[in-house]
Amino acid sequence: MARAPFLIPAAVIVAGIALSSIFVVDEREKALVLQFGQVKQIKTDPGLGFKLPLIQEVVKYDDRILSLPTRPLEVTPLDDRRLVVDAFARWRIVDLVNFREAVGAGGEQVAKSRLDSIINAAIREVLGSVPSTSVLSADRTPLMNQIRDLARREAAALGVDIIDVRLTRTDLPDQNLSATYARMRAEREREAADERARGGEAAQRVRATADRTVVELTSEARKQAEIIRGEADAEANRIYAEAYGKDADFFAFTRALQFYASSMKPGSSSLVTQPDSVYFDYDRFLQSIGETAAQ
Repeated sequence: MARAPFLIPAAVIVAGIALSSIFVVDEREKALVLQFGQVKQIKTDPGLGFKLPLIQEVVKYDDRILSLPTRPLEVTPLDDRRLVVDAFARWRIVDLVNFREAVGAGGEQVAKSRLDSIINAAIREVLGSVPSTSVLSADRTPLMNQIRDLARREAAALGVDIIDVRLTRTDLPDQNLSATYARMRAEREREAADERARGGEAAQRVRATADRTVVELTSEARKQAEIIRGEADAEANRIYAEAYGKDADFFAFTRALQFYASSMKPGSSSLVTQPDSVYFDYDRFLQSIGETAAQ
């Protein structure tokens, strides 16, 4: 019975030591067992693990895919047109030993800082080898894949894998926006003026062609009208000649009536003659017309 007071503290100490030798790894984690800073065990499967109490320690790392928004940076493409670029990367720890040796006790925070520098360097290298039109294009997938592959090679030394890199923003610097907008506006106005000039030139050609066509059609119509009128007059003269040949008196009578009708129209010129004029002597008038027609 005298030993009972000593057994209870001993049992507590033993239980504490036993519990301190057990650790649990979540399915979202990986763990390293370190002894005086040296890696003694790698625990990648979820469940219970064991270590030497007081001598060994457990360091856990996230086994999920992690995100990293990079800081904005200015890049200069081939055409010397500065751009502000933001990127978003997704990465994962794949080699715990290399990761621990590369980042030390800093863990994921140090890794993010190192990865930020690696990705920004890859962005500068890739985007600096193409014109700004390619960077501002709607399809930047080839460029992002190049950045990812280049950053992946550099990040392998950290024990991590760069899964994906996406460019989230590619804009002009604020101090260049006004000048760029003014230049774009001037270019659009110049293009509009060129289009208006070409349209005016085309309209002038159309009008000239239409005017020439009108003149040609009018001239042709007048020529055809004159031809038809001449043929009609010739036909009328032929008919008159045939009629005169058949009945000279009737022809003279018809001509006299036409003359009276045209000379006696209301509003025509006044006729001044003597009372004994041939105009009032129908027989003499017909005789004069017949002599005129015979001539």
